[in-house]
Amino acid sequence: MDDFAYRHGELHCGSIRVSSIADRFGTPTYLYSAATLLDHHRKLAQAFAPLQPLICYSVKSSGNINLCRLLAEEGAGMDVVSGGELHRAMAAGCPTEHCVYAGVGKTDAEIEFAILQGVGVLNVESEAEFEVVAAIAARLQRTCAAALRVNPDVDPKTHRYTSTGRKETKFGVDIERARAFFAAYGNDRWCRLTGIHLHIGSPVYSVQPYVDAITKTLALIDDLKAAGHTVDTLDLGGGFGADYETGQSPEATVYAAAIVPLLAERVRRGLRVILEPGRTIVANAGILLTRVLYMKQSGDKTFVICDAGMNTLLRPSHYDAFHFIWPTAPEAGFVPLHRARSIELDGLTLMDVVGPICESGDFLAIDRPLPPLRRGDLVAVFTAGAYGMSMASRYNSVPLPAEVLVEGNEVRLIRRRETWDDLIAHECQA
Repeated sequence: MDDFAYRHGELHCGSIRVSSIADRFGTPTYLYSAATLLDHHRKLAQAFAPLQPLICYSVKSSGNINLCRLLAEEGAGMDVVSGGELHRAMAAGCPTEHCVYAGVGKTDAEIEFAILQGVGVLNVESEAEFEVVAAIAARLQRTCAAALRVNPDVDPKTHRYTSTGRKETKFGVDIERARAFFAAYGNDRWCRLTGIHLHIGSPVYSVQPYVDAITKTLALIDDLKAAGHTVDTLDLGGGFGADYETGQSPEATVYAAAIVPLLAERVRRGLRVILEPGRTIVANAGILLTRVLYMKQSGDKTFVICDAGMNTLLRPSHYDAFHFIWPTAPEAGFVPLHRARSIELDGLTLMDVVGPICESGDFLAIDRPLPPLRRGDLVAVFTAGAYGMSMASRYNSVPLPAEVLVEGNEVRLIRRRETWDDLIAHECQA
């Protein structure tokens, strides 16, 4: 489900014209649909229901506490990768025992905070990290549960920056090292190593890499149990895709149809399963609204210069990512029937959609076929809910954008737009 649709020639979020939101709150603004967010979570929960998983929403994908609170109220846990994200999860009302904490560079202070707050599982990524966690737990006289992140050496065929399941990665340990890891640390008194954590990358549009990774990991779990170790938790990570283009990502039921049969019997015998979805829940639940500041012709290039750029949405310049971009009220005959890299309509022009930042790499789209645009037009950047606002910056001293949530007929500001004074509020002045 995606609650952003053109009606009577104009883009709506549910029953609300998005232009009215831009008029009220300005641009650039991230706009989220509560209905879409919850629908994706519910479909995932329903598809994987036979495994009774703890679904831990990946806070890094979009961490506004209002979005996290909506999901926590649905029973979701939270996947966090920093002390700050754990703080967010707690502020959103998520019980800490429903949180899993990953990341290769946890500081001593973050580890202590997580243990004292009773975080559900600490996902450890190296021998050195486990020793630190165990020492802190012993000093605090507080037991904690840990899961070892294992790289099953599968290739998810995604961007090299987000492919994390191969041996050559900073995350986790390979399967061969995992056996020695459990032999060395599996009987620690304070840090109980009883779980395996996987995360092969994101976005993954095929189910086969998950099948391969789980199959290898189940064999590892059998070997560990034969060696006398308890493994009662399997965290499958996340990485399920989202529809950056119409129909690009498999439905939750497709992922589940391949994964559930592999684990159903294990769950009946007591294995706990954790999922860490982010993008597949929130990506299509958000769009970025931006205004056209100027149209510019330079040689053979047509530039659409907007008030949002790489500082607002980093994914296109950082990952060469595709986001469908279209005016919210296009001229007659230019209402899109689907979202794709190439739309066959007469009258489209190849344009570069760029932002205000002083970098040649500041763009949202290159050579994109678009309908006629002019100064002042409102443009929507679709599937921007994941890794949009969470990766936004104040580069060039541009304040961070606003965030708005549509819930039914209610339109609510969930993060105010920053001001110039906000830019220097934290700086110490003599």
